[in-house]
Amino acid sequence: MIPFLDLGAAYRELKPEIEAAVARVLESGWYILGPEVEAFEAEWAAYCGARHSVGLANGLDALTLSLRALDIGPGDEVIVPSNTYIATWLAVSSVGATPIPVEPDPTTHNIDTTLIEAAITPRTRAILPVHLYGQPADLDPILEIARRHGLRVIEDAAQAHGARYKGQRIGAHGDVVCWSFYPGKNLGALGDAGAITTNDASLAERIALLRNYGSKQKYVNEEAGVNSRLDPIQAAVLRVKLTALDEWTERRRVLAAAYDEGLKGTGMILPNVPDWAEPVWHLYVVRTAEREALQAKLTEAGIGTLIHYPIPPHMQAAYAGLEIAPGALPMARDMAGEVLSLPIGPHLDIEALRRVVETLRGHA
Repeated sequence: MIPFLDLGAAYRELKPEIEAAVARVLESGWYILGPEVEAFEAEWAAYCGARHSVGLANGLDALTLSLRALDIGPGDEVIVPSNTYIATWLAVSSVGATPIPVEPDPTTHNIDTTLIEAAITPRTRAILPVHLYGQPADLDPILEIARRHGLRVIEDAAQAHGARYKGQRIGAHGDVVCWSFYPGKNLGALGDAGAITTNDASLAERIALLRNYGSKQKYVNEEAGVNSRLDPIQAAVLRVKLTALDEWTERRRVLAAAYDEGLKGTGMILPNVPDWAEPVWHLYVVRTAEREALQAKLTEAGIGTLIHYPIPPHMQAAYAGLEIAPGALPMARDMAGEVLSLPIGPHLDIEALRRVVETLRGHA
């Protein structure tokens, strides 16, 4: 069997360090926020090239609290990609705002920056690009449009830990960058976890307030906040894994290059990387009209695959109220019917990858 992603292998590689870190927290007696979380926040901000980081319970909360901290709410509109995981849209809905979808660039699957301006209305407050599959969205045009129209930029970087845009790590281009450390991410915790990074001290301070019941001082509540605090045990685990992140990213890049070479001429549409992007290959996604047959063949061969994502947000029952016809966003609809994510991860060995390639070439 070749699993889609072997999370246990990541633990086994760093087992002594992870177990020592967890034991350190358990022995400290400090189980909510505190020095372990503060240490991770400082290390993560430094890694991302940002001035501030705030640890949160999960990636969805990172998006939601960022929107709240920017006073985006009912009556407002936020531009989002039509091709993304539904969490991007859910964050907008959770604050009472309306997600306004923009179709992807067919070559990168990220938001098409040439279509953003046409989606702006007097109610638009922010643009929320996603760095999908670990590849940066084209940020310069997004930031320029935002400046010209007085909009905020909130980046969904849940899949882009360590990715670079024009040489600079994702983490401080927009007003705020939102991270998920879900176990399957490139930097994954042993449960749910998240964070934001930003260069805006007041924004970081407000998000930190909101995550802790709207309170800086115990029993003194300045706002109606929530409980979305990064757990110290997860922070300790993330600190260990952060030391391995760059090496793990390099392993992913080697595997992606092997896929690129091995799958030439198969008829599948392979990932396209612009010159200005340095992706971290959270996912290696191909497109094919024969997706179901190809996935079945891989499954029969004991090879795990996933579909990111089989139903676009506008076609989910959760967004039936927006009354967007499936054909109104044809790129998102068509991609959902053709994309297939192949095994990739820092613990996939090259021989296993060659078996995946041979199976795919045999189908072709």
